[in-house]
Amino acid sequence: MAHNQKPQGHRSSEDARADAAARLKGSSAAAAPLTPAEDRRWATLSHFGALIGCVPALAVYLVYRDRGPFTAQESKEALNFTLPLTVVMLACYILALVPGVGWAFGIVAVLLWIYMTLSGLVAGIQCNKGRPYRYPLNLRLIH
Repeated sequence: MAHNQKPQGHRSSEDARADAAARLKGSSAAAAPLTPAEDRRWATLSHFGALIGCVPALAVYLVYRDRGPFTAQESKEALNFTLPLTVVMLACYILALVPGVGWAFGIVAVLLWIYMTLSGLVAGIQCNKGRPYRYPLNLRLIH
């Protein structure tokens, strides 16, 4: 038997690693597109997130906008609706600390939250049915 020949049935650990590396596949740089059900689900969740402000719509928009057209459209709509309202609500909560007139800002903040939450629920229900939703009062700052 020659010096660089290996006995049959005996493999070096280097050969085993090379075979394993050939079988393993890494993940691709691009994320897989969403299925229609996933697309509808994420679009719905972006609207339902209005319950806690603009953060859920922003997260869905940033993560899934390139993976599903319905999610991109609806999360952008939800973000355009919730972002200004969240900013105004936060300003009202801060102004609620002003003695004497603060109570009025507190009431405005709560009313804005109720409006944003109910509008988000209505929009989410429509999206869950696969229907696009447009808020009647929306600034559409993000194009």
